[in-house]
Amino acid sequence: MQHLDLDIRPGERVLLLGASGAGKSTLLHGIAGVLGGDEDGENLGELLVDGRRPSAARGRSGLVLQDPDAQVVMARVGDDVAFGLENLGVPREEIWSRVGQALSAVGLDLPFEHSTAELSGGQRQRLALAGVLAMRPGLILLDEPTANLDPEGVRDVRDAVARVAEETGATLIVIEHRVPVWLPIVDRVIVLGGGSAGGVLADGVPDVVLASQRSTLRDGGVWLPDERPWLAPGPTLPASGLLAGEALAIGRRPDAVVREGLDVHVDAGRILAISGPNGVGKSTLALTLAGLLRPLDGRLTASGTLATGLRGEPWRWRSRDLLARISTVFQSPEHQFLTGSVRAELEVGPRALKLPETERRTRIDELLSVLRLEHLAGANPFTLSGGEKRRLSVATAIATRPRLLVLDEPTFGQDATTWRELAKLLVGLRDDGVGIVAVTHDDAFIEAVADRRLDLGPAAPAVSEATGRGRNS
Repeated sequence: MQHLDLDIRPGERVLLLGASGAGKSTLLHGIAGVLGGDEDGENLGELLVDGRRPSAARGRSGLVLQDPDAQVVMARVGDDVAFGLENLGVPREEIWSRVGQALSAVGLDLPFEHSTAELSGGQRQRLALAGVLAMRPGLILLDEPTANLDPEGVRDVRDAVARVAEETGATLIVIEHRVPVWLPIVDRVIVLGGGSAGGVLADGVPDVVLASQRSTLRDGGVWLPDERPWLAPGPTLPASGLLAGEALAIGRRPDAVVREGLDVHVDAGRILAISGPNGVGKSTLALTLAGLLRPLDGRLTASGTLATGLRGEPWRWRSRDLLARISTVFQSPEHQFLTGSVRAELEVGPRALKLPETERRTRIDELLSVLRLEHLAGANPFTLSGGEKRRLSVATAIATRPRLLVLDEPTFGQDATTWRELAKLLVGLRDDGVGIVAVTHDDAFIEAVADRRLDLGPAAPAVSEATGRGRNS
C-alpha cells in the first residue's frame, strides 16, 4: 500500500472497501500498532493515532483480526474475554460483569468455563469481538468481523458494535466486502485502490459515494448494494453417486457427538451446499465426508469412480489414496499451508502424485492465472491477504484434480470480482463431473451455484433443491 492520505475524525464510523489484496488489513494493523518495527518492513510517511505513533497508543485501539483463530489466547471462554481487561488494569470486581455483557452482546451464549478449543469458526469470531467490545476502546478496528457468521449472527454482531460505538463515542473502522450489512450504521465510506497506484479511489458520505462512483467501485471489486450475484446454468451431466452417509453421528471426539441421524448424499457433477447456524456441526460434517474424521455412528460409503480399487469407507483410506480422490479446503487457510512460496504450495499435491514436471507447471500456471495469484507466485503464503489465502487454499485442493472437493467457507474474503471468478471455476469443475460439497453462510453463493442444499438447523436437517436460476436435479 502506498500514496495514502487519510484523516479520520473522532467518533466517525467508517466502512473501508477495496479489492482483495488492496491493503485494507495492512492499514488496520498499522493503525492498531501491530505491524512491527522498521526491521519488519519498509514504511514511508506518517501514521498517527491521537497525535502519537500507533505503538504508543495501543491501549486506545481494539482490533478484531481477519482470522479469529489468531486471537484466541486462553483455554476458557470467560478467561479469553477477560484477558484484555486484565492487561488494561480494569478493577477485578468490574471485569466479570463486562465479560458477561460482551458475550451477551455478540450472542455467544456459553458458560465462562466453556473450552475455546471446542468453538466453531463462527463462535471464535464472536469471541474475538466480545474481547474487543469488553475493553470499550476509543477506536474499534474490525477486519471482516462477520465472514464466518450465520445471517442472524451477522445482524446481532453489527448491532452490538453499533450500540458500543454509540454508548462510548468510539471511532469505528470496519473492513467488509458486503456493503449492505454495514451501511445502516456507518457515516463514511473509503475505497482503497489496488495495484501499484494505491491511494484512495473514493471517500465520502455512503449514499453519495455509491451513487457517484458506481463504475469505479464495480471495477474495484466492491459489492454494490443492489448487485445481483452471477447465476450459473444448471448442470449438464447426469448425477451419479459418489458418497452416501446413512444415520451418521459426527464429532471431533468419540465422547462429544455434535449431530446424529444425518443422511447425506453427494453426487458427481453436482454442488451440495451445507448451511446452518454457527456451532451446529457443519465443519465437522465436512471433515467426516472428506475422510478426515471417522463417523461416530452410522455408515459413510464411497461409490462409483470415487471408490475404484478401494474399500468404500473414506476414513480407512491412506493419505495417498485420499489425495488422488478427495481434496479438502479447511475453514482456516493457514492450517493447510506447508511451504515458503505460493508456487511451491501448489506443487505439493502434484509432486506427491509424481506427476511429470511439464504437467505440474501447466496446472500450476493455469491456477495462478485463473485465481489472480500470478503476481504472488514467489510470496510466502502466510503474508497474503485473507482473500488471497482463501484462493490459494482452493487452488491447492484443485491442483490434484480430485473426484470430490470439500470446501469450508470457499468465498471468505473475496471481493465481487474474485467471488465471481471463484464461483465460475467451481461450476466448471462440476460440469467436468467433480462432486463438490461447500459449507457456507454465503446465501448469494448458494443461490448462484448450488444444486442442492442441506440445512443443519437446530431442528431436523432439511434437504432441498437450490432455487437459483437454471437449477435442476
